Amino acid sequence: MSARAFAVFIAVLAVVGLLGYGLAKKSSDSLAIGDPVPDASTELPRLGSDGTASLADYRGRWVLVNVWASWCVPCRTESPALERFYEAHRSPDFTILGIDSNDLTGDATAFLRRYGVSYPQLRDGSGDYSQGELGTTGVPESFLVDPRGRLVLHSLGPASDDYLRSNVLPHLDGGAQR
Repeated sequence: MSARAFAVFIAVLAVVGLLGYGLAKKSSDSLAIGDPVPDASTELPRLGSDGTASLADYRGRWVLVNVWASWCVPCRTESPALERFYEAHRSPDFTILGIDSNDLTGDATAFLRRYGVSYPQLRDGSGDYSQGELGTTGVPESFLVDPRGRLVLHSLGPASDDYLRSNVLPHLDGGAQR
């Protein structure tokens, strides 16, 4: 084997090893369906208003937690679908809670204005809560949390109208299989 071929082999082996490590780490750090959402009492600043809030503040209702960032292109595509779903289904028993992660406050508030997002928002500027507690690996990611604070659904990538209608709505209507 030539030196160049050996170097390519080592590089490929390193990439495969890192990918395997990342997948193993993600699966071990991931929330499983039925798990309580960790550290739900972590207070984060409210985005666009004063004060702080936490996921624990929403206990007793269904919460679709959507982790996003203003620089995320798929977040831009899912934003209208989430807003439509929120407007159609918000109630004392359901809300969407956005968590802006790894972002600048000014960019995030401009995003909310541009896309007409009206559901509650928290700011996780460092990504510590999103990545460390929820175990996200990127944005967007969504977590449906039941009224007891347990994970019911986890979705990687943008939420579409079809996903929200087919996967989230049945839980809110009580028709989902558990």
